[in-house]
Amino acid sequence: MRKLSEAPEFQIRVMTAEDLPVVQDIEARAFKHPWSPELLRRELTHEWSVILLAEEETPDGTRVLGFLICWVVHDELHILNVATDPAHRNRGVARAVLTAALAHARQKKCALATLEVRKSNETALHLYKDFNFRPVGVRPNYYVDEREDAIVMVLDL
Repeated sequence: MRKLSEAPEFQIRVMTAEDLPVVQDIEARAFKHPWSPELLRRELTHEWSVILLAEEETPDGTRVLGFLICWVVHDELHILNVATDPAHRNRGVARAVLTAALAHARQKKCALATLEVRKSNETALHLYKDFNFRPVGVRPNYYVDEREDAIVMVLDL
Protein backbone atom coordinates (compact mmCIF):
# COMPACT_ATOMS: atom_id res chain seq x y z
CA MET A 1 0.00 0.00 0.00
CA ARG A 2 1.55 3.29 -1.13
CA LYS A 3 0.40 6.20 1.03
CA LEU A 4 0.49 9.48 -0.89
CA SER A 5 -0.58 12.07 1.63
CA GLU A 6 -2.41 12.60 4.84
CA ALA A 7 -5.11 15.17 5.54
CA PRO A 8 -6.23 15.80 9.12
CA GLU A 9 -9.00 13.20 8.82
CA PHE A 10 -8.04 11.20 5.74
CA GLN A 11 -5.25 9.08 4.38
CA ILE A 12 -4.80 9.04 0.60
CA ARG A 13 -3.43 5.96 -1.11
CA VAL A 14 -3.41 4.22 -4.47
CA MET A 15 -6.21 1.71 -5.05
CA THR A 16 -5.46 -2.01 -5.40
CA ALA A 17 -7.57 -4.82 -6.83
CA GLU A 18 -8.68 -5.72 -3.28
CA ASP A 19 -10.43 -2.34 -3.07
CA LEU A 20 -12.63 -3.01 -6.10
CA PRO A 21 -15.79 -4.07 -4.19
CA VAL A 22 -15.87 -0.97 -1.98
CA VAL A 23 -15.07 1.35 -4.91
CA GLN A 24 -17.83 -0.26 -6.98
CA ASP A 25 -20.23 0.20 -4.08
CA ILE A 26 -19.39 3.91 -3.70
CA GLU A 27 -19.64 4.41 -7.47
CA ALA A 28 -23.07 2.75 -7.57
CA ARG A 29 -24.39 4.86 -4.71
CA ALA A 30 -22.79 8.12 -5.86
CA PHE A 31 -23.99 8.17 -9.48
CA LYS A 32 -27.18 7.58 -11.38
CA HIS A 33 -25.16 5.96 -14.20
CA PRO A 34 -22.11 4.39 -12.51
CA TRP A 35 -19.06 3.00 -14.22
CA SER A 36 -19.29 -0.75 -14.78
CA PRO A 37 -17.22 -3.10 -12.61
CA GLU A 38 -15.29 -4.09 -15.75
CA LEU A 39 -14.43 -0.49 -16.56
CA LEU A 40 -13.18 0.11 -13.02
CA ARG A 41 -11.21 -3.15 -13.10
CA ARG A 42 -9.63 -2.18 -16.43
CA GLU A 43 -8.40 1.13 -14.99
CA LEU A 44 -6.19 -0.86 -12.62
CA THR A 45 -4.33 -2.37 -15.59
CA HIS A 46 -3.34 0.82 -17.42
CA GLU A 47 0.08 2.20 -16.56
CA TRP A 48 -1.18 5.75 -17.14
CA SER A 49 -4.20 5.36 -14.84
CA VAL A 50 -4.16 6.14 -11.12
CA ILE A 51 -7.04 5.65 -8.70
CA LEU A 52 -6.60 7.45 -5.41
CA LEU A 53 -8.62 6.49 -2.34
CA ALA A 54 -9.45 8.64 0.67
CA GLU A 55 -9.73 6.61 3.86
CA GLU A 56 -10.22 7.17 7.55
CA GLU A 57 -9.55 5.04 10.58
CA THR A 58 -12.59 3.92 12.54
CA PRO A 59 -12.93 1.74 15.65
CA ASP A 60 -13.84 -1.11 13.25
CA GLY A 61 -10.89 -0.58 10.91
CA THR A 62 -10.24 1.50 7.81
CA ARG A 63 -13.14 2.91 5.80
CA VAL A 64 -12.90 4.14 2.19
CA LEU A 65 -14.79 7.43 1.82
CA GLY A 66 -14.21 8.30 -1.80
CA PHE A 67 -11.90 8.12 -4.77
CA LEU A 68 -10.55 9.89 -7.84
CA ILE A 69 -9.60 8.29 -11.15
CA CYS A 70 -7.09 10.12 -13.32
CA TRP A 71 -4.74 9.58 -16.22
CA VAL A 72 -1.27 10.99 -16.63
CA VAL A 73 -0.55 11.17 -20.34
CA HIS A 74 2.64 12.95 -21.42
CA ASP A 75 2.54 16.25 -19.54
CA GLU A 76 -1.19 16.27 -18.79
CA LEU A 77 -3.34 15.06 -15.92
CA HIS A 78 -6.86 14.17 -16.97
CA ILE A 79 -9.38 13.67 -14.17
CA LEU A 80 -12.02 11.16 -15.22
CA ASN A 81 -14.07 10.52 -12.10
CA VAL A 82 -14.38 11.83 -8.55
CA ALA A 83 -16.79 10.12 -6.17
CA THR A 84 -17.57 10.47 -2.47
CA ASP A 85 -19.63 8.01 -0.49
CA PRO A 86 -22.98 9.84 -0.16
CA ALA A 87 -22.91 9.23 3.60
CA HIS A 88 -19.65 11.19 3.86
CA ARG A 89 -20.23 14.16 1.58
CA ASN A 90 -19.37 17.69 2.69
CA ARG A 91 -16.41 16.51 4.74
CA GLY A 92 -13.66 17.46 2.28
CA VAL A 93 -13.17 14.00 0.77
CA ALA A 94 -13.22 15.20 -2.86
CA ARG A 95 -10.95 18.12 -1.94
CA ALA A 96 -8.47 15.69 -0.35
CA VAL A 97 -8.24 13.32 -3.34
CA LEU A 98 -8.09 16.25 -5.78
CA THR A 99 -5.24 17.82 -3.79
CA ALA A 100 -3.38 14.49 -3.90
CA ALA A 101 -4.01 14.05 -7.64
CA LEU A 102 -2.66 17.52 -8.39
CA ALA A 103 0.41 16.86 -6.22
CA HIS A 104 0.94 13.60 -8.15
CA ALA A 105 0.66 15.50 -11.45
CA ARG A 106 3.20 18.09 -10.36
CA GLN A 107 5.55 15.31 -9.26
CA LYS A 108 5.19 13.79 -12.74
CA LYS A 109 6.01 17.22 -14.25
CA CYS A 110 2.57 17.70 -15.77
CA ALA A 111 1.91 21.16 -17.18
CA LEU A 112 -1.88 20.98 -17.33
CA ALA A 113 -4.83 19.31 -15.60
CA THR A 114 -8.14 18.83 -17.41
CA LEU A 115 -11.59 17.52 -16.58
CA GLU A 116 -15.22 17.57 -17.65
CA VAL A 117 -18.01 18.32 -15.20
CA ARG A 118 -21.77 18.35 -15.52
CA LYS A 119 -23.10 21.80 -16.21
CA SER A 120 -25.65 21.26 -13.39
CA ASN A 121 -23.11 20.06 -10.80
CA GLU A 122 -22.73 23.31 -8.85
CA THR A 123 -20.91 21.63 -5.96
CA ALA A 124 -18.20 20.21 -8.22
CA LEU A 125 -17.94 23.43 -10.24
CA HIS A 126 -17.39 25.36 -7.02
CA LEU A 127 -14.73 22.89 -5.86
CA TYR A 128 -12.84 23.06 -9.15
CA LYS A 129 -12.99 26.85 -9.19
CA ASP A 130 -11.55 26.84 -5.65
CA PHE A 131 -8.55 25.04 -7.15
CA ASN A 132 -8.34 27.66 -9.93
CA PHE A 133 -9.61 25.41 -12.71
CA ARG A 134 -11.10 27.61 -15.41
CA PRO A 135 -13.82 26.77 -17.92
CA VAL A 136 -12.55 26.63 -21.50
CA GLY A 137 -15.43 25.06 -23.39
CA VAL A 138 -18.56 22.98 -23.48
CA ARG A 139 -19.07 19.42 -24.73
CA PRO A 140 -22.71 19.36 -25.84
CA ASN A 141 -24.70 16.30 -24.76
CA TYR A 142 -21.58 14.77 -23.16
CA TYR A 143 -23.69 12.98 -20.56
CA VAL A 144 -25.90 11.26 -23.10
CA ASP A 145 -28.32 9.55 -20.70
CA GLU A 146 -29.48 12.89 -19.30
CA ARG A 147 -28.71 14.90 -22.44
CA GLU A 148 -26.57 17.20 -20.35
CA ASP A 149 -23.62 19.28 -21.44
CA ALA A 150 -20.20 19.09 -19.81
CA ILE A 151 -18.09 22.08 -18.93
CA VAL A 152 -14.45 21.49 -19.92
CA MET A 153 -12.10 22.93 -17.32
CA VAL A 154 -8.32 23.28 -17.22
CA LEU A 155 -5.71 24.18 -14.65
CA ASP A 156 -2.18 25.25 -15.45
CA LEU A 157 0.21 23.40 -13.18
